Amino acid sequence: METRRITVLSAGLGVPSSSRLLADQLSVAATRQLAAAGYEAAVDVVELRDLAVDIANNFVTGYASPRLADAIAGVEASEGIIAVTPVFSASYSGLFKSFIDVLDPKSMDGKAVLLGATGGTDRHQMVLDYALRPLFSYLRTRMAATGVFAGPQDWGTGDEGGASLADRIERAAGEFTRLLEGPQPGRKSAPLQSLPFEELLAGIAGNV
Repeated sequence: METRRITVLSAGLGVPSSSRLLADQLSVAATRQLAAAGYEAAVDVVELRDLAVDIANNFVTGYASPRLADAIAGVEASEGIIAVTPVFSASYSGLFKSFIDVLDPKSMDGKAVLLGATGGTDRHQMVLDYALRPLFSYLRTRMAATGVFAGPQDWGTGDEGGASLADRIERAAGEFTRLLEGPQPGRKSAPLQSLPFEELLAGIAGNV
């Protein structure tokens, strides 16, 4: 069974946060659908809140701390990215954008991306199309057609989202899974096998 490595980026600031809750539900749905498609998912969750100081220091010094470097390396090694941010002033959070800015833009080329956002009102849901998609389009990623926005009305009294949110999550995870099927851009091909000289000669002689 082939493995698809997925990095989940959660830019939520609270503990717990609705961004992390949405990121977890997207991750679970994608893992389940990848398994149904014959792939194993190796998921790594990165809480950007825990890296806030390291990200700021990187801008000042030009050097990444060991744990920030590990997070960057994880993103670069992944075939898929699930990125979820809270919405502030009708756009992604500054912390989310700052982490994206410390990445090598070329490292995102061709990666499959599933976008999610959370906010206090449905008026923010257009952030998916007017802020997040242009950003990841610039990075030359392959995005699932469905992005998932979750507002207060989407969360029940417990830990599960409402039925409409669950439907959107399943649809987005299915699109994300299809992007991760088959050969992935940037993945190195298996090295060519060199045949012994005698076998090469035998092959030539057989074709004469």
